[in-house]
Amino acid sequence: MSTESTGTLANSTAEATRAVVNAFLAARVAGDTERLVGIFADEVDWLLADNPTVPWIRPRSTPAECAAQFTELMEHTVPEEARVSVDAFLVDGADAVLTGHVRGTVRATGKTFEGPFALRLTVEDGRITRHHLYENSLSIAEACSPTHPEA
Repeated sequence: MSTESTGTLANSTAEATRAVVNAFLAARVAGDTERLVGIFADEVDWLLADNPTVPWIRPRSTPAECAAQFTELMEHTVPEEARVSVDAFLVDGADAVLTGHVRGTVRATGKTFEGPFALRLTVEDGRITRHHLYENSLSIAEACSPTHPEA
């Protein structure tokens, strides 16, 4: 295979990856869990630091479980106060990395969380096979913990 055809194939793969990630982001913004189910592969390598105090953070692997994370997040946070900004969207073949900042308020406690995030996604055959999210899990856990009055 020539260098030119290898480059064309890589560009084609990167374009396909970017299109799927853009569809994923649009579905997340729209809250379209049905469309999210179709975007995730039959088995997803899902990584998000397990945290028993955060109700929406748990292991997932099926398209329905992965799509449900959005619904669970909206049930436990105040959607009107959620803010996400993306600073970078990098694509290399089948892999995409988004970095940015997230802020939210936990409905049950009224506490806010915020911090930087990095999201690594892998797209194969037009569907997301890897979803690794790195975020300020300490801030989120603290926001989910009820405040106990001093004794």
